[in-house]
This record gives sequence, structure tokens and C-alpha cells, in this order.
Amino acid sequence: MMTLRRWVADNLGLPPWLILAPVGTLAAAWLPHRGPKMYFDFLFRPLIRQMFPCMDPFVTIDISGERDYSMDGAKFCDAYEEVRAYIPEPGVRAGGDGAQRGGRRRGSNKVWSYIDFDHPTTFESLAMHPEKKRKIMDDLDDFRSSKDYYRRIGKVWKRGYLLYGPPGTGKSSMIAAMANYLNYDIYDIELTTVPSNNDLRKLFIETKGKSIIVIEDIDCSLDLTGQRNSAATTMAVAGAKRKRRTSRMTLSGLLNFTDGIWSAHGGERIIVFTTNFVDKLDPALIRCGRMDMHIEMSYCSFEAYMTLAKNYLDLDTHPLFGTVEKLLQMVEITPANVAECLMMSNCTERRADLCLGRLIDELKKRVQEKEMDMKRAKEEHAASAAAGGDAKPNGGEDTGKS
Repeated sequence: MMTLRRWVADNLGLPPWLILAPVGTLAAAWLPHRGPKMYFDFLFRPLIRQMFPCMDPFVTIDISGERDYSMDGAKFCDAYEEVRAYIPEPGVRAGGDGAQRGGRRRGSNKVWSYIDFDHPTTFESLAMHPEKKRKIMDDLDDFRSSKDYYRRIGKVWKRGYLLYGPPGTGKSSMIAAMANYLNYDIYDIELTTVPSNNDLRKLFIETKGKSIIVIEDIDCSLDLTGQRNSAATTMAVAGAKRKRRTSRMTLSGLLNFTDGIWSAHGGERIIVFTTNFVDKLDPALIRCGRMDMHIEMSYCSFEAYMTLAKNYLDLDTHPLFGTVEKLLQMVEITPANVAECLMMSNCTERRADLCLGRLIDELKKRVQEKEMDMKRAKEEHAASAAAGGDAKPNGGEDTGKS
């Protein structure tokens, strides 16, 4: 690459990027593989927009952006206001740590950072009941092949999935399996780093089609209850919010992000929310039309355990499987904890026995803890009932004497 840039500079007498950027962008458009095309889009497209904003055919009108003509010549044409959402903010030259190249702060034109996605999880290796996995895969297939159907019914070609359940039940693995199954890109958004609703919309504008937009642990990211809390609850948390709030994101902005006017930009997108506590979310955020399919990521069932045994031990059957099945019906344990018990470096019959024995010991320990908790709860209930029974005769005797 460096040799090609040097040849262009020496022989043509022009800046290398002036020649290579348009050529690279046009070449990337004809590449059949999505990886190289995405790489060229992220590398060259911001430069093309900066140099020739009128030539970019993808125009998005941003009517809420503030006008800023601080850089001379920034308004190249009348279409500047329309494509402003795509153009990096003009910077001011500075020295020292704030030094810039070409009059723009380094990295300011990168809304998203590209990372090669190579997660190994698939639906085949996902620890979940086979019927539940089949239902999700069928739903994804229907969505992917329903472009004409969505247009006919007048609905934006997107779908929302809410993954909820205790930690360690495989919510992140489910997202990776969905991306690998559909061959979609993943855009991961951390809401606490988004300054405002307008910035969230611009992030959405810069996403491509055939993508999964992910917001994990949405119940922990921000206070998304808007003005729906009671006055007492609002006053109780007001002080803590003033101390830790670093974002002006609101529930209204997130609702518009999921199914507002701008959600129609592009198409063939999936939005995924994950949460450990679904009851904490505002009902308006997870209603049908925003989160179309609610998927409970539950504790490990025996069917999910069979998948883990095949993944980690390469076993389809074993004499100890019956014991494991009985214990799984008695206690709750996450697939992550089961996988930790089955983890080993070398797969041999002896090591498989050790791993299954370790899992059985962990399950028996949880059974004992559950029985002790139940016994303790019964004793406390009996003690409170006895105390209440003693109080009634005494109260009646006092009443009779009076």
C-alpha cells in the first residue's frame, strides 16, 4: 500500500489519496465479500464526503442540527445542510496534543470503529432447548425473506428482540449466534457514552443494512423511566442522578430510536435489547412493534445440558447423565456455571468422568443449600405463627378483665 501511494505521488504529482480514495471506493462496490466492502466504506467514504460532499448519492436530511460555518469553505453547496449528519464537525487548528491533520481532529470522522467479528457461537452450539432455538431461527428466516411483505403492509423492515434472564444464561451468545446465522454485522451501543438523543440518531444513521444493533443491560445503562415514576421515587433518586449523570439521553429519544421516523432509514435491521430485570423496563419500550419477540434466557435444562456435554466433552450419552437430569429438575443453575464444571483441556474418558463428577457435586451442594433455606423459612414461619398465637389469648384476657 505504501509503495502504491509513493508511486502515485512521484509519477502523477498529486496527493495519493486524491487518486486512491475514489478508485478504492468504486472497486469496493463491486467486491462480493462484505468484509472488504465494509473496510473500504469505513476507510474511504468519510474522506470522499469531506472532499466531494455533492458526489455522495446517499443523502440524509438532518433538520435538527445547529448551523456551524466556522470553517471557511465548509458550505460547498446547497446540499450541505442536507448531508450535514454525514459530515464530521469542522475543527479548529491547534498545537500540541490537539494537533490535527487537514484541519480536522484525528478520529473525529469515525462514528463507528470497525472490528473483525469472529465469534464462534452458532445455534448448533448454543445451550438452549432445541424447540426454542428452532422457533427463533424460523422467525429470523421469516424476517430475512420478507422485504416485499413489510413494504406491502406499510411497515419498516426491522425487528426487535428482547433477551431477558439472569446473568450467565447466554444472552450475549444468543446475539453472536443470530449474527452468524444471518451473516449480519453487529453495532454495539453503550448508552452511557451517548451525549444526547441527537447523537443517538446520528449513530443510527451511520449504520448499514443487514445489521444487528445491540444495547446490552439496558436496565443498567440509564434511567429510562422518563416522568413515569412516582414523586417519592423521583425525589429519592434525584441526588444520585445529579452526581452520576453524564448523558442527556431520555426515554423519548430511545423510543424514537427504535420505531420513530428515523428508524425507516435503510432497512433489514434487527434491534436487540438485553436485560437481567425485565420488570424494571418501561412498558412502552418493550411493547410489540418495538420489541416484537421476547426471549426468556432461562436456567439450564437437561436439553441445554446435553448441548454443553456435546460441546465440552464430545459425549452423546453417559451413565451419569441420569443423575444429572434428576438434579437439574431440583435446582436452578445457569449454563455458564454448568460449562465451568465441564471445562477441561484434554478430552479423555477419565477426564469426562471427573468433569461430570464435579458437576454432580455442585448440583448436590445447591440441593442441600435449597433444602436448608426451605427448612429455615419453615422455622421462621412457625415461630412467627406461634408468637401471633400467644399474643391473641393474652390480648383477649386483658380485654375481659377490663
